[in-house]
Amino acid sequence: MREIGAIIFDLDGVITDTAEYHYLAWKQLAEELGVHFDRAFNERLKGVSRMDSLHMILNHGGIVLSEHEMNELAHKKNEHYKTFIQQITPDDLLPGIVPFLNEIKAAEIPTALASASKNARPVIRQLKIESYLDTIVDAATVKNGKPDPEIFLKAANQLAVNPEECVGVEDAEAGVESIKAAGMYAVGLGSKKAMAKADWIIDHPSQLTLKALRGHIG
Repeated sequence: MREIGAIIFDLDGVITDTAEYHYLAWKQLAEELGVHFDRAFNERLKGVSRMDSLHMILNHGGIVLSEHEMNELAHKKNEHYKTFIQQITPDDLLPGIVPFLNEIKAAEIPTALASASKNARPVIRQLKIESYLDTIVDAATVKNGKPDPEIFLKAANQLAVNPEECVGVEDAEAGVESIKAAGMYAVGLGSKKAMAKADWIIDHPSQLTLKALRGHIG
């Protein structure tokens, strides 16, 4: 890659961290069901889908429900979550992200968001960073979730940029696999073990600069 054609970001864990809001939403739902829910149990839900998380909570409480009832509860959890994320402000942006976004904008490099969250758009609005993103692809607009490359390929397509000219930034192993499967350069935010398949591994978003990125791409 000689020139960076576009930079595509994951949302949660890269631009902001909504883990606390997911915890509060699950805790509220569990308490409504009379199921004990604490942070230790919540750790078991990380990286687990909404329905699988619900299964785990119900099993934990010894509750058996119909598929229809479970779908209603999953919807209810999401409504709780949407209420909590209304508290998000630009102060919830991870340190270092805005300077990097400003650099990208000044360099006129196209950007996209590729998020597995169906609530990505309201979160972006709350963070007040819509102007930094040229397009948004979320879970509601793709058939296959990460690690399938569909979400990153769709983002590149919407930007009209070849995938091999794109850089993807992720904090999840499945996300890095998705970037690589799309034929893109992968920046992994996290531990060396979890991000082993990334092309460049960083510990914190503040390490993201165009100079450093171009230096690693070579």
